[in-house]
Amino acid sequence: MSSRLTVSVVVHDRELDRIVTVHYGSRSWHPQPAWTLPGGKVDPGESADRAAARELHEETGLVVAPADLRLDRVLHVAQGWDGHGQYVHFLFAAERWHGELTNREPHKHLEVRWSPIRDLPTPMFPSTAGALAGYLEAGPLFVPLDWPSPGAE
Repeated sequence: MSSRLTVSVVVHDRELDRIVTVHYGSRSWHPQPAWTLPGGKVDPGESADRAAARELHEETGLVVAPADLRLDRVLHVAQGWDGHGQYVHFLFAAERWHGELTNREPHKHLEVRWSPIRDLPTPMFPSTAGALAGYLEAGPLFVPLDWPSPGAE
């Protein structure tokens, strides 16, 4: 059974005002390469914070303790990456980490890099763009994404 929970991590270097971005190149579920944050699916039986720390390390080589992750917001997305309906996404933020940034999944990612937070690369996955907009603007903690407006059905 596949989880309908996903996570991502904003690794924010406040001193240089930059974050880690991932250029996703696989065409498995998106028609073209796009930028995103490190992250992925929560495995069955795994907590969201541990999944976020695991995914960050698997994709970038950076290590963060789950206790050092701060839940920034929760997105409830109407349609998932796989066309099988809604999913819930947990966006975590980290300001403490160690390790060197590396593309540890070159079979999936074209590039992993530090990007200026006020000049992010494009195109970006819509859910990532929505999550980052909320992060930057200290927006609502709960974000329904791509749901029809009430009465628009």
